[in-house]
Amino acid sequence: MNFGVRTPEAEEAEIINQYIEAGHNFIDTANVYGRFNGRGEVGWSEEIIGNTLSANGKRGRIILATKVWGHMDPEDPNAGGLSRKHILTSCKASLKRLKTKYIDLYQLHRPVLDIPIDETLRVLDDLIRRGWVRYIGTSMFPTWRIMEGLWVSEKYHLNRFVSEQPRYNIYDREIEREIVPMAQKYNLAILPFSPLGGGILTGKYRKGESFPEDSRLTFDELASYYVNALNKKFYELLDILKEISNDKGCTISQLSLAWVITQPGITSAIIGPRTMEQLEDNLDALNVTLTEKDYQRIDDMTIPGSNIENF
Repeated sequence: MNFGVRTPEAEEAEIINQYIEAGHNFIDTANVYGRFNGRGEVGWSEEIIGNTLSANGKRGRIILATKVWGHMDPEDPNAGGLSRKHILTSCKASLKRLKTKYIDLYQLHRPVLDIPIDETLRVLDDLIRRGWVRYIGTSMFPTWRIMEGLWVSEKYHLNRFVSEQPRYNIYDREIEREIVPMAQKYNLAILPFSPLGGGILTGKYRKGESFPEDSRLTFDELASYYVNALNKKFYELLDILKEISNDKGCTISQLSLAWVITQPGITSAIIGPRTMEQLEDNLDALNVTLTEKDYQRIDDMTIPGSNIENF
């Protein structure tokens, strides 16, 4: 999400290349990412990723994912949502920006209720048959809507959803109630975004202090969800995370990522580094090992299956 907004394109290419060289192979974006670049344009993240993979010749090694749903033109009422018209138009545009002949995972960015799910699934099935898309998934879908999609796919012999991308981190564990057991039962991958809680699980926000200059909570309206999370209970949790991370010789962000990727049902956590330093810190989370005592201490400070608003 930072690509095309806060990070210079040359550094963005370096981040992607370093990520690939470190042995990783999943890149997730969306057609609307980059829209907050001050010029109101969309698709910049896709273009940067496309330019980088075209230049380094590593496209074949990458599971490339993008999303559709967001409004791409404020003057066109049909340039958003999950209609057949919008999905066909958006997929073709994403392929062009990504400089690729196919998208590995094409995800519905958010659910809608004004378009029948069978219309959406039929056009996604058509994209797979055309060779433009290989797999389809969802993002921030409620359990019932995913199940409806699976039922309709089976009924009409259409390609089915293979993944769900929810918000998930130590402080926001709502998906443990329904999404995780449902995904495990029906063999869906879970690809959580915001494993660091929009940055609040890095330790940069401290009790009684102003937000760090240029931090995400100071400018990004999408991060406002986490502003109310900075309460007394959160800072008590942060103190525990700091103790555990100090004992392990890692950062709080590495500990938070290690916790997410080792939870039941999790396939791959989506990180969003803005700088090379953040990427290197995030990747080192793979070297952090949590004990049963660590998990229990975190469980004692959080509410499994609960979100921030109910914390």
